[in-house]
Amino acid sequence: MSMSLMARPTLWLRPFLLSGLLATACVLPGCASLQAPSVANTAAGSAVQDYDGRFAVRYEQNGEIKNAYGNFAWRQRGDAVTLQLLNPLGQTQAIVYSTPGEAKLELPNRAPLTGPRLEQVMRDALGFALPVAGLRYWLQLEAAPNTHGTLTRDPQTGRITQLQQDGWTIDYLSYTDTQPAHIKRVNLSREVNGEPLQVKLVLDN
Repeated sequence: MSMSLMARPTLWLRPFLLSGLLATACVLPGCASLQAPSVANTAAGSAVQDYDGRFAVRYEQNGEIKNAYGNFAWRQRGDAVTLQLLNPLGQTQAIVYSTPGEAKLELPNRAPLTGPRLEQVMRDALGFALPVAGLRYWLQLEAAPNTHGTLTRDPQTGRITQLQQDGWTIDYLSYTDTQPAHIKRVNLSREVNGEPLQVKLVLDN
């Protein structure tokens, strides 16, 4: 997996550097690097989605507002998703493996954490949880199946501007100029047990 996306987080991350780069380089547990994951091929016809980009998370833990940000690499093969989170210095801080029936979280210098509910596994380990199960659909501008989702479209362009589902509000802020257009910037927000959680994503491809 290429790490070339590490070269340009500085300008985008500047608004989020509330405590300085070195203070946030180890926001996620541990500072040792993990080996970048490989993704096995799946049967022909399965959905393949790859995204590289930048993230910023603002969350509350025990009454204290915290921030985490860096880069991410999303690899989706059918129902299997691998999500790699990297800090601003380019070190892999967490690797998430998700399928409909299983979730695993790898952290530096720790045994892998597993559980049927990925969000709870991530929250216990990192202090926040990314909605991986929903993102597999939301990044493709679709509501996840089996639960109700509400779409809002721009009346002039017809593009989706907001999706509400499973307690999340997903705001689609910017699209590419390509045909068909793809999402470039998306914000997600919700409250978990009364604690706010905000996630900002910029997709580079």
